[in-house]
Amino acid sequence: MEKFFKLSSHGTTVSTEIAAGMTTFFAMSYILFVNPIILGATGMPTQAVFLATIIATVISTMFMGLFANVPYALAPGMGLNAFFTYTVVFGLGFSWQEALAMVFICGLFNILITVTKIRKSIVKAIPLTLQHAIGGGIGIFVAYLGFKNANIINFSLSGNNIISVNGVATADTTANTFDNGIQSVFANGGVVPVISNFASPSVLLALMALFFTSILVIKKVRGAILIGIIVTTLVGIPMGVVDVSTIDLANNNLQTGFAELGITFLAAFDGMKALFSDSSRLPLVLMTIFAFSLSDTFDTLGMFIGTGRRTGIFSAEDEAALENGSGLSSKMDRALFADALGTAIGALFGTSNTTTYAESSAGISAGGRTGLTSVTTALLFVASVVLLPLVGLVPAAATAPALIIVGVMMVAGFADVNWNDFEETLPAFFAAFFMGLCYSISYGIAAAFIFYCLVKTVKGQAKEVHPILWGASFLFILNFVILAGL
Repeated sequence: MEKFFKLSSHGTTVSTEIAAGMTTFFAMSYILFVNPIILGATGMPTQAVFLATIIATVISTMFMGLFANVPYALAPGMGLNAFFTYTVVFGLGFSWQEALAMVFICGLFNILITVTKIRKSIVKAIPLTLQHAIGGGIGIFVAYLGFKNANIINFSLSGNNIISVNGVATADTTANTFDNGIQSVFANGGVVPVISNFASPSVLLALMALFFTSILVIKKVRGAILIGIIVTTLVGIPMGVVDVSTIDLANNNLQTGFAELGITFLAAFDGMKALFSDSSRLPLVLMTIFAFSLSDTFDTLGMFIGTGRRTGIFSAEDEAALENGSGLSSKMDRALFADALGTAIGALFGTSNTTTYAESSAGISAGGRTGLTSVTTALLFVASVVLLPLVGLVPAAATAPALIIVGVMMVAGFADVNWNDFEETLPAFFAAFFMGLCYSISYGIAAAFIFYCLVKTVKGQAKEVHPILWGASFLFILNFVILAGL
């Protein structure tokens, strides 16, 4: 392993990498349960989605570790799965098979722009100040994700602020709207975040975990985040947050799951036939594929820029290879290829876009620096097929504090932004603001790009903006215009 992963040259050890891989796994294992719920709302069989989630995660994460030798894990992306269900299927009226077809095409497109160096040209086009802002913004996003998962932050909403329920406008809702329960609620700016009243045992456990893990990190205890997750899970048993009576290793519905997998496997090709049978829908189809690709690409680039360069995962030599090498000669080239391949593979088995996970930052903060971290995470996802009941024992109260602490570490990227210069402050602020409150890394990048172009234009320096940055900003704006008209 030393020779293959080059552990010494990366300043790491086998034990550190394994601990980091475990940390990443526990931080992102919630996707095993969340993804089937979200995609299942479209009519997709949930057991099949569960297995498709594992298959897509294992193949893409293993490929990331063995081919690119970087500590990133991939899985069906949060936000992208919601876009799949509530916008593409419920909002635009496509079937889930057609939506899978669009995800598959998106994966092929991302592979194309990776091997043709368009993706790497995008990386080169982003000014250093924006790269630092993106890194800090991802820290805000990750910390916000932790606070939300722990329910430390709640949201207050009055009925007159609700715009639609389950994709149906409030004025048009009928009893049929709620046949399958409430899957989504869309509201205006009347939603107000409020702090929890701390009456819930799970919230109290999360707070205890946050204090405990913070102390471990301050004391520089090795594997602090993983220790925090394990101890919190154990403490959650007597508190009633973790229910060990649910453990049933003999019955995890694997047989049913594999039977249902036959329904979703290659369903994207069935959707492909229907997708292009109506020429009048072609513009909408292309724009939807573009929206999938845009979010996927910039979520991934944001993760690599925000974590890879700050931690040295992508070295100066690797950055030089990215800019001057041919083919897939650099680690970032190979990492981008693994990410694109994951989306195509996931769509074939029956899940939405597979993307590089922000929770990978938890493993990186635990010391992960090579592909051995990713391989460890992938193997744990393989084990989760059999040990599903045990994996389900780890509560959000245990993983959420890890995300909060990782987010705090990542905002260090803001230190390299000149906050006394309003021209740098404006795009940096909106990068963080939109990533957190819009629950999207790509929207934060969009805001940063657009305001950066605005600043340069007002100063008469529009020619200094890279054409790719102008193009990306225009496409982001076009995407917002299209979404506004849906």
